[in-house]
Amino acid sequence: MVSTEIIYQYFPNLSPLQKEQFEKLYPLYEEWNAKINVISRKDIEELYVHHVLHALSIAKLVNFKNVHTVLDIGTGGGFPGIPLAILFPEIEFHLVDSIGKKITVVNAVAEGLGLTNVKAEQARAEQIVGKYDIVMCRAVTQLIEFYGWIAKNLKPDSEVVCLKGGDLQAEIHTFKAAFRNRKVKEYFLANLFEHPFFETKKMVLVR
Repeated sequence: MVSTEIIYQYFPNLSPLQKEQFEKLYPLYEEWNAKINVISRKDIEELYVHHVLHALSIAKLVNFKNVHTVLDIGTGGGFPGIPLAILFPEIEFHLVDSIGKKITVVNAVAEGLGLTNVKAEQARAEQIVGKYDIVMCRAVTQLIEFYGWIAKNLKPDSEVVCLKGGDLQAEIHTFKAAFRNRKVKEYFLANLFEHPFFETKKMVLVR
């Protein structure tokens, strides 16, 4: 199993509490994953790279300085929302998934970590009301469909952040043609982290 040291390598200024919370992630997810499978059993050993560091890549490319509220759609077991909520305790995170058992895990993990800035809700994206500074997802659906779900939740200066993989050229081209008022930028996460997992991982930012 990869330890939390890989997190500290790229995020060296964590507080003792944050380090304690990151260290608690593995035992919490291991315990809950045995009851409710939200992470593949082969993948749980790679939690800190495949899920935690992947989620934290958003903090490397997005400025959270003036961010107060974040919406995480299709959060699954709490990614990318939970790791980012540890990193930014002053920001309110709303984690949403349509599958109730996944939200059960998110609530249990957030409680186990003592996170008071996480609200988890079983709902579909179309049902969510309110405006957010950042709306994010990880491998949920095509960009144009996702944007259609969450456009109502965006402020004029909100950012949309999607963690993805594969060839996105056609997907981004379709989105640009439909939403000319938004700028789209594709980033390659292999430029951020020296680990083979990130060679095919990308982030799409819509501003």
